[in-house]
Amino acid sequence: MFNPSRDEARMFLIDTWRKRRAGALLSPLEDLAAQLIEKHPEYYSILENPERYQDKDYTPEQGTTNPFLHLMMHLTIEEQISIDQPHGIRMHFQRLVAQHQSEHNAQHRMMECLGEMIWQAQRNSTAPDANVYLNCLEKQ
Repeated sequence: MFNPSRDEARMFLIDTWRKRRAGALLSPLEDLAAQLIEKHPEYYSILENPERYQDKDYTPEQGTTNPFLHLMMHLTIEEQISIDQPHGIRMHFQRLVAQHQSEHNAQHRMMECLGEMIWQAQRNSTAPDANVYLNCLEKQ
């Protein structure tokens, strides 16, 4: 899944959850995504009702988390940790796990910084800057 569109990313999560519930064989990436979904039971009904939620927009003004973005950020962070890219991300993850006594909570802290990096790139019309991400993690 290289640079999927919004719809492709959402369908990936919906299809993965459908396959997990059906007991179907999953690819390694789907299995990882299913494990992340399992940690978020609050999103089950959304993934199980694509006709209602697949095209829904989630704006900050609504005050709700975009479940699709949240899960894809988890998946992104998992990959970053596995390959230690940007360099040093694994060290930050391990420190945050020790600090918060939970891999899942550590990833949520990392998500704040990943989101900050993305927001700055969008605001400045630039490519995402790993230094923004890593500097934010230093403060977590």
